[in-house]
Amino acid sequence: MITVLVLLIMEAGTQGADWSVTFENPDPCAVKGSSVEFRCSYSYKDGQTVRGTSWNKGESRNGTWVRVKLSDFPAYENRSEYVGDKQHDCSLVLHDLQLDDTGYYYFRFDTTKFGYRSKTSVYLSVTELRARVHPDTVRAGDHVTLECKTSCSLNRTVWYKDGRKVTKSTFQAQAEDAGKYSCVVEGQESVRSDPVTLDVYDPPMNVSVEVSYPSILTEDSSVNLTCSSSANPAAINYTWFKRRASPNSRDKSLIPVASGQVLSVPAVEVSHTDLYHCQARNIVGENNSTEVVLRKYDPPMNVSVEVSYPSILTEDSSVNLTCSSSANSAAISYTWFKRRASPNSRDRSLIPVAPGQVLSVPAVEVSHTDLYHCQARNIT
Repeated sequence: MITVLVLLIMEAGTQGADWSVTFENPDPCAVKGSSVEFRCSYSYKDGQTVRGTSWNKGESRNGTWVRVKLSDFPAYENRSEYVGDKQHDCSLVLHDLQLDDTGYYYFRFDTTKFGYRSKTSVYLSVTELRARVHPDTVRAGDHVTLECKTSCSLNRTVWYKDGRKVTKSTFQAQAEDAGKYSCVVEGQESVRSDPVTLDVYDPPMNVSVEVSYPSILTEDSSVNLTCSSSANPAAINYTWFKRRASPNSRDKSLIPVASGQVLSVPAVEVSHTDLYHCQARNIVGENNSTEVVLRKYDPPMNVSVEVSYPSILTEDSSVNLTCSSSANSAAISYTWFKRRASPNSRDRSLIPVAPGQVLSVPAVEVSHTDLYHCQARNIT
């Protein structure tokens, strides 16, 4: 009986010396959604044959730390892959990592005579990639830093903007840098962080004024001035100003007129001596448009006809009638009319003759009974 006891002790001692499990990287850290490999090797006494292997995860149950086979966890089905063998390789790959995969992992193997559990473990940390933009509010010209945060040290990170790779994680922001940014770990490009949006704010740019008025400007009508701009965020208010444009006026001060994107100026207030501009403002700043002059166009005045003919009027020659006028907007069309001047004629209606500033009347058509006049028209 004593002899048998000594043999058992010797066998156990031999097992402790020749049996081991070694983990190449006992503290791996990986990104959620990626894969990780536990590189592992094991040894045992010569002459033994391995008949089974298993990976286990440690957890506390009812206050007791236990090792549970991965095959007993439904969550690891189709995600755990044993890539080792029944010789000396005990490596394991976990796919599509989840945050709950964080924890302690152990290896066990069984031979024809003994079972051996690893004394140490692999502690896996699963982290998420979190993309951030600094500062939180970015104006055009600000220096921007893209930060890819994790709970552990990883390889170099790579950045993408709207799906396209970017080369710098720090830059001076311009409007075209706005977009959605995400980061990946180099070598694991299939797993990206949730995107973070970069908005580049700038004050209103390209502020302009559009002037519109009816085709016929009367005292009852209005001239509309519309202010527009490009900005991020959009302009939230518009203010209109005017100043005297007369060279003889010493008052060059700006006079606030009204607020709003559209300014309506009654025609009776339109003056050549007033210059208008608008100011567009958003949360970042403001900018002004260039000044515009509202021109009050008068209809042609002092319309007159000049008659010219050769010194000797023959049947082959012509009499030329030239229409002229004065207006601050030059006449754009002339129309000639005639009517009978005979006192015995009851027909006093006007007959359109021809357009154009000059009317040529053949000498053979010249009659004392015809009266001619021209009509001059401009944009009013």
